[in-house]
Amino acid sequence: MKSYEVNFDGLVGPTHNYGGLSYGNVASQSNSQQSSNPKEAALQGLAKMKALMDMGFQQGVLAPQERPDVAALRRLGFAGSDAQVIQQAAKEAMPLLVASCSASSMWVANAATVSPSADTADGRVHFTAANLNCKYHRSIEHPTTSRVLGAMFANPQHFAHHAALPAVAQFGDEGAANHTRFCRAYGEAGVEFFVFGRSAFDTRYPAPQKYPARQTLEASQAVARLHGLREEGVVYAQQNPSVIDQGVFHNDVIAVGNGEVLFYHEDAFLETDKMLAELSSKLAKVGGKFQSVCVPRSAVTVDDAVRSYLFNSQLLSRPDGSMLLIVPEECRSNERVWQYLQGLTGVGGVIREVKVFDLKQSMQNGGGPACLRLRVALNETELAAVNPGVIMTASLYDSLTQWVERHYRDRMTENDLADPQLLLECRAALDELTQILKLGSVYPFQIN
Repeated sequence: MKSYEVNFDGLVGPTHNYGGLSYGNVASQSNSQQSSNPKEAALQGLAKMKALMDMGFQQGVLAPQERPDVAALRRLGFAGSDAQVIQQAAKEAMPLLVASCSASSMWVANAATVSPSADTADGRVHFTAANLNCKYHRSIEHPTTSRVLGAMFANPQHFAHHAALPAVAQFGDEGAANHTRFCRAYGEAGVEFFVFGRSAFDTRYPAPQKYPARQTLEASQAVARLHGLREEGVVYAQQNPSVIDQGVFHNDVIAVGNGEVLFYHEDAFLETDKMLAELSSKLAKVGGKFQSVCVPRSAVTVDDAVRSYLFNSQLLSRPDGSMLLIVPEECRSNERVWQYLQGLTGVGGVIREVKVFDLKQSMQNGGGPACLRLRVALNETELAAVNPGVIMTASLYDSLTQWVERHYRDRMTENDLADPQLLLECRAALDELTQILKLGSVYPFQIN
């Protein structure tokens, strides 16, 4: 039976703005308060989805959240009609309104952790929505995320869904941004690689001093238990605390893996040699041959990696066994990074080609190609069980492009977020979107 890695990209929401909400994310903070362009952001994301589909890759789409989140503002004490809640929040607590309007769900690498059926005890694909409790504006996402994933992967014979972990610091979970899977083929048993920033209970593990470590070891272990993963099919690794303090808030800012290959920066991990040996040994037991590609700090500094998002890229397998690296335009703009990539593809290694995409609207808010996609390995039967409305086709691309053109503004500032009309615009857009994607009722305004 054939198997595939399907990339489900997050559709950028209508309230895309630069709120500077993500402490520890250099791009997010440095572009705070700038004017954004939601329409351009959504079209840039759709262009990447269409391009990968045209290259022969399986591509899907994941719907955005309802924003502003008026229910969240009500829980914080704002009252009255929806319009009054928004106006009161704008007047008394603008940062809370900005947080309730965040379009950060576009970065669906943080939506959930996914384990394919070949790895799990019950032979189903398992999803655990990420609690994202480190940042308020993201911590409010998981209820809708769970409903959307449930509508996309609805057949209980093939798919199992778990609620987010307890929303406390000890179980901070950022989803697939800190999770990679290595395998010989997508439909075969593999090794799941969980990267954590700190331990909540074991003081032997060091922690960063400046920025928070968002993923805990205990959260990663809990997800592995929920998914029924075998001990011999899991490797845990600690992110280097010093790179977290340099702006590497997720592992996918400093490393990316696919198939049998890990592409990583020299400073990405602690006890790197021990971790690589464990990955190699465990992958060999299921018939795989692990390969690592280390980018030396002498060629690309951590600062270069953070500014260019070299590692926040998509590493995709081609039919001939070679790999394609999808990077943002910022990689070409960084002389050292681009020089390294030219050399990488010129030596005849496993990464043979680099393709560049303009994702400026997302990049300025701190998310690159890898942030924008949730990877789901599926066999033919499971792929056939996925809601067909969310699988990208030329027709769906045209429909979504026209939908964006109808509903999205081309400029968004903090003042625009205080406009009660924006909520009505967003709800009208999302109501239509659920019909296009055949999701049913997944948003609070459709349910309540």
